[in-house]
Amino acid sequence: MSHCPPELRYADSHEWARLEDSGQVTVGITDHAQEALGDVVYIELPDVGQVLKQGEVTGVVESVKAASDLYAPVSGKVVAVNEALAEAPEQINDSPYGEGWMYRIEPADAGQLDQLLSASAYLASCEDS
Repeated sequence: MSHCPPELRYADSHEWARLEDSGQVTVGITDHAQEALGDVVYIELPDVGQVLKQGEVTGVVESVKAASDLYAPVSGKVVAVNEALAEAPEQINDSPYGEGWMYRIEPADAGQLDQLLSASAYLASCEDS
């Protein structure tokens, strides 16, 4: 069974979102997603300064098995990307909720986080699919 920290919010497209003390939202993919993908070999992330809309494609994660689109869990402006993933994309597999974070957004509407799934609801959706 995949691990899902209860303090995070989850998109049904397998991204997680964490509201930081700064008001920014850190985004990554879930443990379930990285397990399904297998060994991650490449990541394409949005650009700093790019404005994202909730649900739009923001990048791609490629593994030895497949490529999968990344989606924005909330709307907002990208304020940081995890540059270390360019050289070490395997961090997504090793630490999906830690060193494998992907980017940070200054949310346009932090209330959009409330539209995302809780950990238990996300796990239930994974079991159903």
